[in-house]
Amino acid sequence: MVEIALGFPRNFVEFTNPDDPDEVFRCDLTWLTSRWTCIFGQGCPGIYDTSPEVGCCTLGAHFSGDEDEARVRQFVEQLDPTEWEMHDEGHRNGWTEVDADGDRKTRAFGGACIFHNSRDFTGGYGCALHAHALATGLNPVETKPDVCWQLPLRRTFREVDPGDGKTYTETTISEYTRSGWGPGGADLDWYCTSNTEAHVGREPVFRSSSAELIALMGEAGYALLVNHCDAFIAAGRPVPHPADTN
Repeated sequence: MVEIALGFPRNFVEFTNPDDPDEVFRCDLTWLTSRWTCIFGQGCPGIYDTSPEVGCCTLGAHFSGDEDEARVRQFVEQLDPTEWEMHDEGHRNGWTEVDADGDRKTRAFGGACIFHNSRDFTGGYGCALHAHALATGLNPVETKPDVCWQLPLRRTFREVDPGDGKTYTETTISEYTRSGWGPGGADLDWYCTSNTEAHVGREPVFRSSSAELIALMGEAGYALLVNHCDAFIAAGRPVPHPADTN
């Protein structure tokens, strides 16, 4: 188990969103061509060593807004007891809660997000919303809270004034590092993106997370990203992710 220290060099590429001339994508090629993959249920020790079976689903998921919560709600209503272990508890006492800062999130229950199914559950281990998507021909991007399907991709925005008074939106697509969680990130006992044991994917992130990237960038933006990533790989990945093991 080797965690790579942050601060290593990264290679970014910038290009205009084909669908919006006022938006420029700034994409982290070092991360997007890395071999990171989710290893939940395949050796993931969890972000807290007190709950290794839960992975990163310990505290519940904050909603990005009302639209995010409403979208998830329609799929929660479709879940039945055969696919959601906490179905009765969720309907009896609620599946959302408000944190100390007044932000809405999925409820934490029994040391995990209420949608987390234990290994012993006959309906299957892991996120009930994720499993429901796969069972019904959907993508988990459609059924899970935004923060759940986006991680460990991170999308941030800033307004840029190049000096001519005409601003544009810079949208950065990069790795959601441990430090991205703020001071609390240092308290996590394990974090996947910077650990070599999670950099064992058969495909680079830009391909294995294509559905997520399309949702974040649009089809046309993603197509350009693929071209840039392929060119970066063809050039020998001059700035590789140091956690990659192959």
